[in-house]
Amino acid sequence: MKQRYLWMMVIMFSFSSCGTSNVENPLPDEEEGGGTSTTKTQKISYADPTILLDNGTYYMSGTSQISNQSSRGFTILMSDDLQEWTTGTTDTYRFILGPEWGTTYGTAGFWAPQWYKENGMYYFLYTANERVAMAHASAVTGIFTQEKAVAIDASAGNIDPFLFKDDDGKYYLYHVRFSGGNFIWVAEFDMETGTVDSGTLEQCLELTEPWERMYNYDSSWIMEGPTVVKWDDVYYLFYSANHYKDPDYAVGYATASSPMGPWTKYSGNPIIRRDIVGEKGAGHGDVFEGKDGKFYYVYHVWGDGDDPDARQTRIVPLIREKGADGIYKISVDVANIITPYQVY
Repeated sequence: MKQRYLWMMVIMFSFSSCGTSNVENPLPDEEEGGGTSTTKTQKISYADPTILLDNGTYYMSGTSQISNQSSRGFTILMSDDLQEWTTGTTDTYRFILGPEWGTTYGTAGFWAPQWYKENGMYYFLYTANERVAMAHASAVTGIFTQEKAVAIDASAGNIDPFLFKDDDGKYYLYHVRFSGGNFIWVAEFDMETGTVDSGTLEQCLELTEPWERMYNYDSSWIMEGPTVVKWDDVYYLFYSANHYKDPDYAVGYATASSPMGPWTKYSGNPIIRRDIVGEKGAGHGDVFEGKDGKFYYVYHVWGDGDDPDARQTRIVPLIREKGADGIYKISVDVANIITPYQVY
């Protein structure tokens, strides 16, 4: 009976790995004789996740939900298929940035990172001590360091960086600033000095829609987690609203004809929320292009037992339908949500 049960599990897992909805991670493989194999799996505990596809391999990082890791820095995982992830080493956790490994800004609160690659150099933007910083490395796997341990803008609280380069070569730093709440701002960015032009600072969005301010969790006004992409000369700003401890934490987007805005919110927002993807606290992620040429959104949800402080990672394909105005109407492919897992 045990052998028959194992064959049934193999068949079920084979079907689950073909892209079905909310694919769960497999349990550790049982061996004949009652033992267990050395291979173990666990759901990925990254909040605010980001994914980079580089030279045929996917790389993931985020705000670690493992005890004490977010106070030490950032770790990395890699994958060939978005489903199964490893550290690429024999270590269960692999750090790529933090004060224990080199010169970096901050001592705690390492949150919400983003990779950026240019001219063979890798940059890692991140939050620490509620300020945004940028480190660099010659390899995507780090170690990322800075010449001087400084923040990009120390003048005010700011988190959640996203660096965008336009076709004309200008750089823009999207980020969240504390100003009567958490709101998304943009400013021109100088890659050589690693600073923003404060004279160009512009707030991108205001809280105007009911879905952006739910009242399941008593919190200040929050808009965060910006990601910007440019498709066919239109700029798309993806953002999250509500507190991450609110079950209706959600994702929407706005469009503009300029990286500085003004931004027009999509009338069908939100595109990711618990009533759409089936899990609470869904939001704060990143857009990336897969090996198949499709675009995906990686985000976090509440952890097992509806625990908002044990967030887990999810990946969903984006569906883009271009309208007569040349602007894409974006939704998500809920039939093919991926629950990625780590093998170690």
